[in-house]
Amino acid sequence: MYSIEPIGFVKNSRKKIEDDFWGDVVSEIIISDKISSESLLGIDDFSHLEIIFYFHRADLAKINISASHPRDNKDFPRVGIFAQRKKARPNLLGSSIVKLLSVNGSTLKVSGLDAVDETPVIDIKPVVREFLPNEEIHQPNWETELMKNYWAVKKS
Repeated sequence: MYSIEPIGFVKNSRKKIEDDFWGDVVSEIIISDKISSESLLGIDDFSHLEIIFYFHRADLAKINISASHPRDNKDFPRVGIFAQRKKARPNLLGSSIVKLLSVNGSTLKVSGLDAVDETPVIDIKPVVREFLPNEEIHQPNWETELMKNYWAVKKS
């Protein structure tokens, strides 16, 4: 077992767990008082960050260590948990690459973070071009279909 303490928490308007419509969500990541504000020194030189977070509101009874249909949709093929990005996964860890909008003291303002309000943040890393794939990314058609509304803006 490992013990990991959050380095901060997400603050945003997204209170309800939903799979789609993250396109207009802007979040703040509030760094813990236990972490020096100097930990963010130079972070504003990067346009994007990778945020590793804990799915604290995932239903533990639904944790999948095998295979399932993504979003329980039988139109999608049955695939293993490591071929999906669902929240009900063995260690409840999520990650997103976000755009850094601003830094104010110990608060980062970002867009593109698909984590609900009060989500514990485990780590933050700068996105470095040399760590991104150096070739074309391939994915199955079902994944493209599943993601078609993920980053859309919800219409009122």
